[in-house]
Amino acid sequence: MTRTSILLLAAALLAAPAAFAQKTLLHCGRLLDVRSGKLLSQQTIVVEKDRITAVQAGYTAASGPQDNVINLENRTVLPGLIDCHVHLESTPSRNNFREGFTLNPADIAFRAQINALTTLRAGFTTVRDCGGSGVNTSLRNAVAQGLVPGPRIYSAGMAISATGGHMDDTDGLNEDQITKAGHPINLANGPDQCRQAVREQFKRGADLIKIASTGGVLDLSKDGTGAQYSEEEIRAIVSTARDLGLRVACHAHGAEGIKRAVRAGVTSIDHGSLMDDEAIKLMAKTRTWYVPTLIAGKSVADTARLRPGYFPPVIARKALEVGTKMQGTFNRANKAGVRVAFGTDAGVFRHGQNAREFGYMAEAGMSPLETIRTATLNAAELLGETADLGSLEAGKFADIVAVDGDPLQDVSAMMRPVFVMKAGVAYRQE
Repeated sequence: MTRTSILLLAAALLAAPAAFAQKTLLHCGRLLDVRSGKLLSQQTIVVEKDRITAVQAGYTAASGPQDNVINLENRTVLPGLIDCHVHLESTPSRNNFREGFTLNPADIAFRAQINALTTLRAGFTTVRDCGGSGVNTSLRNAVAQGLVPGPRIYSAGMAISATGGHMDDTDGLNEDQITKAGHPINLANGPDQCRQAVREQFKRGADLIKIASTGGVLDLSKDGTGAQYSEEEIRAIVSTARDLGLRVACHAHGAEGIKRAVRAGVTSIDHGSLMDDEAIKLMAKTRTWYVPTLIAGKSVADTARLRPGYFPPVIARKALEVGTKMQGTFNRANKAGVRVAFGTDAGVFRHGQNAREFGYMAEAGMSPLETIRTATLNAAELLGETADLGSLEAGKFADIVAVDGDPLQDVSAMMRPVFVMKAGVAYRQE
């Protein structure tokens, strides 16, 4: 879709009547029960307001003139998908570094709104936004209030980093620019500053805390693998977050930074690119979630190789060194029983392509059913939202996706959503 068509669609959705039909009956030719792994034939999902009230065998007839019947008899129907690592504020461009100095918050917000709708129409009805400027939290509020269409958003606000770390936006700048930037509120060193940084994000409305325990690929530091927080600092972050009812997502590539974060009790390791055997065993033992973001590694490595000059040289080198190793790490961790939740790092690549992650996980040895479970049951558990999300069951939000084909036989079907409903409202219907 073009940007113009997306904006027109958004306007139409916002102009639609707020009232729900008495009931919506979805006639599902094949319904995937993600718990049993079975495809159930000829099922009806009954939706009232924003919830599923029943899942019934056979095609239930409308019982009143206001009932809305949706024909999905030639489709495969699944729970709404959950992406546990996106950046809705970000749009990939060779101008990203320049735009950091030229875009205003309002510019970022308009772009983020388009990215949110694109993500929703791709079948992802819930996302965990793992760091932005704070616009991500405002976008969450706007979506929740019905002001703009988008997925249900769990926002980390601004991600927390050590000085010189992955989320230090002054990396690589000259001394004058570093001095002008002062001490950004997301930079924290030592346990006391780490506690304060968590409380700052909590005050600003974050749903979770995101930190970086190692360097990254898409920053101007020379190394993306070294540990950047001590275990004591991470423990201070985790304990403070827990006191405030927040979970902690941890960006980490290198093995030492992963192990420190896992021992300190983070909820998830995101990327985990260079896990060694000790880190894998530790994650399996502690049941720490792993959010692999394979598509991000593939995307940056392919861009560095095929588009010379797109990235600064230091980033291009790291993209090739780190991105090419992520599928192999995933294969080892999956075989060892590490718990996996779906996440893509969308914003590093184009939003709306999130479902490519299913194919990359399958290539690395996970069954199609298990890849789907990572984006439904597992992701809901990571978020702490199993009562409302992750499966098609009575009482849960009416987050429903339909695709052409059988994704248990060909997981690429996940790339072809033809119907998307979030909280009882259809945002795509073909």
